[in-house]
Amino acid sequence: MGKIFAVLFGLAAMAGGVLLVILLWGPEVLALVLGCIPIVLFFGGFIAFVAGISGMKDAARAKKFKEALEAETPEE
Repeated sequence: MGKIFAVLFGLAAMAGGVLLVILLWGPEVLALVLGCIPIVLFFGGFIAFVAGISGMKDAARAKKFKEALEAETPEE
């Protein structure tokens, strides 16, 4: 019974939140969302930049390892 109550309470809370945003706080929520867009873009770009640098370093390290492994194996 507790799980059903949690689901029903969750649905009621979601509906209340949507109604409050639509009826009462629409412009404020829109301003908040629009204000967050530059921050999200900056940090998303930063994460992509760091991931790209890390990927290039990993590729170089793998290439070095492959060359070292090929140099150690005897040719027949």
